Amino acid sequence: MAKPFASAADVAEKVETLEVLADGVYALTAEGDPNVGAVEGEDFIVCFEARATPLMARRWLDRLREHTTKPVRFLVLSHYHAVRTLGAAAFHAEVIVAHEQTRRLIAERGLEDWESEAGRMPRLFAGAETIPGLTWPTATFTDRLTIDLGGDRGDLVLAYCGRGHTAGDIVAWLPRQRILFAGDLVEAQAALYTGDSFHADWASGTLDRVADFDAEALVGGRGAVARGRDAVRAAVAQTRDFLAVTRAEVEAVYGRGGSLREAFERAHAALEPRYGRWPIFEHCLPFNVSRLWDEMDGIDWPRIWTAQRDREVWQALQE
Repeated sequence: MAKPFASAADVAEKVETLEVLADGVYALTAEGDPNVGAVEGEDFIVCFEARATPLMARRWLDRLREHTTKPVRFLVLSHYHAVRTLGAAAFHAEVIVAHEQTRRLIAERGLEDWESEAGRMPRLFAGAETIPGLTWPTATFTDRLTIDLGGDRGDLVLAYCGRGHTAGDIVAWLPRQRILFAGDLVEAQAALYTGDSFHADWASGTLDRVADFDAEALVGGRGAVARGRDAVRAAVAQTRDFLAVTRAEVEAVYGRGGSLREAFERAHAALEPRYGRWPIFEHCLPFNVSRLWDEMDGIDWPRIWTAQRDREVWQALQE
């Protein structure tokens, strides 16, 4: 029997858990659905990630309003994928911040990615009719941007660690509390999506820079909050291992002149015993292997995913 396309059959609602990581520092996790977070300044809030629709974003904000009524001044987008950005209108943020490469990706493939992700993950696009259009950052940077939280709350540092999950991923670092919001550069007990990634950069220098923060708590893109240095190191190591195993298996097939289908099957066999029961594993792997195969062919900049290309790759590898 053919596998259901991507996450189209994933219709069960997830239990959302709001965690207070420190005074004024919040994370909302949801059993493998995309995580979001927020940090209180003296008289404002910085929100991290926007969700896929304003309706979905308002559900998160309703939970946050149980703890604080401060206005959202900054909305930080860790990278461009539609599921992370299109809910931005709900925040009424004064400033929407992203890396300059994220702006480039929105301009280049924003509409195609929107259609692609809505088809892959329809449950996360509840209230799609509330999306007013593409989300555009109003402030971008290339290396670091520091937000003074005011009073004695310290700084929130937004940092670019290199190409990884996309060309423009950023992290949000609270040096005083030693808490890192890592976006999809790190997952904690959730599978990786690498369909728009740069596998070699991500697995080496980019993750090295993430690890160098030496965080005591880490909120990844999906999965549970990693609490304690050992748990943080384990999350980074899991991410690196997933990338390394995928690369090794795909490169072996490519090197001997095998097919993309063979590479997918070999990667699946190698990864499934450890990662197969984790969220979105089956959904992601065909797109991951396809992107890595492109890299083997010398295609550095990821090709644009469209709803049609999604189905073609899925049918070629999964059915």
